[in-house]
Amino acid sequence: MLALLGLITILVLLTSIMTNRLSPLVALILVPLVAALIGGFGLETAKFIVDGLKGIAPVAAMFVFAIVFFGIVTDAGMMDPIIDRILKAVGLRPTRIVMGTALLALIIHLDGSGAVTFLITIPAMLPLYDRLGMDRRVLALVASLAAGVNFLPWTGPVLRASAALSVPVTDIFNPLILVQVVGLLFTFTTAYILGRREEKRLGLTGGADATGEAVVTGRVLTEAEQKTRRPKLFWVNILLTLGVLGTMMSGVVPAAIMFMIGTVIALVINYPKVDDQKARVDAHAKAALMMATILFAAGSFTGIMRGTGMLTAMAQGAAGFVPEAMAQHIPFGLGIIAMPLSLLFDPDSYYFGVMPVVAHVYENFGGAPIEIAQASILGQMTTGFPVSPLTPATFLVVGLTGISLGEHQRFAIPFLFGASVLMTFCAALIGVFPF
Repeated sequence: MLALLGLITILVLLTSIMTNRLSPLVALILVPLVAALIGGFGLETAKFIVDGLKGIAPVAAMFVFAIVFFGIVTDAGMMDPIIDRILKAVGLRPTRIVMGTALLALIIHLDGSGAVTFLITIPAMLPLYDRLGMDRRVLALVASLAAGVNFLPWTGPVLRASAALSVPVTDIFNPLILVQVVGLLFTFTTAYILGRREEKRLGLTGGADATGEAVVTGRVLTEAEQKTRRPKLFWVNILLTLGVLGTMMSGVVPAAIMFMIGTVIALVINYPKVDDQKARVDAHAKAALMMATILFAAGSFTGIMRGTGMLTAMAQGAAGFVPEAMAQHIPFGLGIIAMPLSLLFDPDSYYFGVMPVVAHVYENFGGAPIEIAQASILGQMTTGFPVSPLTPATFLVVGLTGISLGEHQRFAIPFLFGASVLMTFCAALIGVFPF
């Protein structure tokens, strides 16, 4: 009975989110709540929700302060010299331009926002592509690939995986650092090859720039952006950022605490006036609040599904359909298909609806649920998000580059899928999960 109720709950959740009948926030709270009441758990449901919220609190806190921290140092201008230096260095050589695109997108994606990455990278690089007649699909692909393989502990998929399984983000991410390095090598290798291909197509194989003209590139800041910049504190902000990230990844101090401390220091150093501090927090509060509410809603969902026993019952029922000899291959197989799953499931549906069930099935065979989370983030809404019709970022990419969705998907999906498969093999080879 519990297994059937759990299955219906998951199906209703997926359907309501994917058909836009309910927002993820409403669906994650309302659907399991109704299911628990139907199952006869009554007021005990409140206890399940509280237990779920307790487990999610550190993740939500980390995300809120990570958004504010990166927003503050970006407002202060930490990224500006880096962006301008990249634009100046690429000149008019297609190979440099394409590799510069990858590097710029990688750096901008440090804050974990795909939308911000595309909003800065594509307008900055597009004039260079158009000036030489380069293929805009290459720009869309390379920016997407750099953002996709850069799954950091504070990015949406990692946070969702952590929330769904109640495990620390660093436990999920740290074993995948080498895997991510392989993904980045694939990204820059792809950028180099595509750049060389563009040089040959344009007849620029002699090693010279397309013209002898001087190239002056750089972003034009608005008046509001200029007021928030603190160029004299560039190196201070760089050192602060490296200190926060290094300490967090070492595990010495929990991630949420490090971002809290980093946020406070960044505010005091860059904006000593109280009014300025309030303004900077307000500027990034909306983005932080939107994701935090989803995470707390997810805490309610997982708390109910675990507390009622629906998740365990579903996993035990599903385990009967999986041959025991094949069970150890579940993470590897999931990693292979993780990227295409981005075309079928939005991140909330997958990480809060599908992945927990798969993780519990794997656990019933003696596997570690965290391996399912690690396999998932090698493709599901990481390399997959820039081509998924279920994410706004995809339409941002095609809108900014002026290409059609079909063109972008046909050109980019083979490379994005290749990166996902390569990282999955790497993860298996180094023992993150078995083949």
